[in-house]
Amino acid sequence: MTYCCKLKMLTLHFPKRNFSKVSVHLSFKPACQDKAALYEKHLAKIKMSVPKSRENPVIMKLETPEFRSLFTDELKSLAALFAKYNYEIRIAGGAVRDLLMGIKPKDLDFATTAAPTEMKKIFESEKIRMINENGEKHGTITPRINDKENFEITTLRVDVVTDGRHAEVIFTTDWLLDSLRRDLTINSMFLGLDGSLYDYFFGYDDLQKRKVTFVGNAETRIQEDYLRILRYFRFYGRISDKSNNHEEETLQAIKKNSAGLGKISGERIWTELRKMLEGNFAGDLMGVIIDCGLSQYIGLPMKPNTEELKKVWSQSGHLNLNAITLLSSLLNNVEDSIALNSRLKLSAFDRDLATFIVENREPKLHPNYLLPYQQLIVKAKSKPLVMKQYALEVLKYNNSKYWEELEKWQIPHFPVNGAMLKERGVESGRFMGVVMQELRNIWADNQFKSSAEELLDCIPEILEKLLQKKKKKNVK
Repeated sequence: MTYCCKLKMLTLHFPKRNFSKVSVHLSFKPACQDKAALYEKHLAKIKMSVPKSRENPVIMKLETPEFRSLFTDELKSLAALFAKYNYEIRIAGGAVRDLLMGIKPKDLDFATTAAPTEMKKIFESEKIRMINENGEKHGTITPRINDKENFEITTLRVDVVTDGRHAEVIFTTDWLLDSLRRDLTINSMFLGLDGSLYDYFFGYDDLQKRKVTFVGNAETRIQEDYLRILRYFRFYGRISDKSNNHEEETLQAIKKNSAGLGKISGERIWTELRKMLEGNFAGDLMGVIIDCGLSQYIGLPMKPNTEELKKVWSQSGHLNLNAITLLSSLLNNVEDSIALNSRLKLSAFDRDLATFIVENREPKLHPNYLLPYQQLIVKAKSKPLVMKQYALEVLKYNNSKYWEELEKWQIPHFPVNGAMLKERGVESGRFMGVVMQELRNIWADNQFKSSAEELLDCIPEILEKLLQKKKKKNVK
C-alpha cells in the first residue's frame, strides 16, 4: 500500500550519510493521523540504521556491447522525455547485475525520481498510451513508446511498514533509500542511461567476489519479506563459484527466521524454489535449506530423505533434471508428494511427476530394460507423450544409460480404433473407452506385437470380464 498526500509535505534530512534531501508525501487527514505518526517513527528508525555506504556511489562508466544494444529508438525517446521534464531515470535491479556479468538482460526495470502522478502527466501531455494501470498503486507506470515497446518505470520508494509478505511504501527522490529497501547488494545497483554505475552498498565488489549478501543487516532484510530466504539461495546458485561458501551470519539469520516462510504463499515459494533447483549447486543448496530447518515450511516432510537427495545429486546432477525430479528425491512416499502439492500448489504436470517419481524410482528389473517404461507410456490413459517425459525423468533420476535411447524411441501406433470396436458391437461412449484401454494393455503386455485382428478377437473375453466385475459391484 502506498500513501501519497496533498495536504502536507514531510522533509527528512539525513546528516553524515551523504543523503540527498528526501521529500515524502503523507496524508494527514484525521482518519490517517495514526498511520502518519507510525510512518514518521519508521522513517526515523531507517535513519538510525542505514548501513555503511559509499561516499560517492558512481564507481564506473559501463561501455559494453550488451549495454549499448539496449538503446532502441524507443528507449532513446523515453530517455529524452524524462530529460525534457527534468526527472532522472535509471535502469534498476537485476538488469544491472546481468549487464555487469556480460549478459544482455531479458527484462528491463527502471526507477525514477518522478512520482506516479507526475509520470502520468508527462505521458498524457505527450499523448503516450499507458498500460497495466494496476501497477500505479505500487508506484509503477508502464508507457508504450511509439506503440512498439513497453517500459515499466517505478518511482523511488521507502518501506515504512512491512509484515514479512507485503510492504507499505512512500515515495522518495533519494536513490540511496530505494537501494536500501532491496534484498541483496548485487540487486541494489542502478545504471544511468549514460552508463554511470551507481553502487551504494558495494554490490559491484560482491559481484566481483562472487559473493551473495544482504543489503545491511540480513535479519532485517529477511523480516521485511521472508521469501528473501529462498531468493538468497536462488541467487547463490547463479552468482557463486563455490558450492558451499555461505557466511555463517547469513545462515544463522535464515535459521532464526525460518518459520516466516510459513506466511508465504505456496505459489511464491515454488517460483523461487524451481529456479534454484534448475540452477548451479541445486542439490547442495537443498541440503543447506534442510539444515536451516526450512523443510516443514516449504512442503517437504519433517524428515526429508536426504540420503536419497545426495545419491541422486551425485550421480545425476549433470543430467539437467527437472526441478520436481530432484525435489522428489526428498519425498519418502506418495503421501509426501500429496502434501508437497498441497503446500506449493503445483501444476498438474509437476504434481503427477512427483507422484510418478516416488512410485517408479526403484529400478525395474527386466532383460529388456526399457520395456517396462515403454509399457507404462503406452498404457497411460491419456497423454502418452507426457508419460514419456515422466519416464525419461525417472531414468535420469537413476542415471540410467538408457535414457537417451528412450528419448529417441517413437511411441508405436495402436492398431485399433473406435470404428473397429463399433463393428464388433461395442457401444460408443465411456464403455468403449474402457474396452479400448483393456486392449491397449494387452497390446503393451505383448510388447506391441499383436495385430488389430488379434486384439479384436479379445473383445468377447474383455466384455465377459467387465460384466463379471459389474455383477460383483452390484452384489456389494
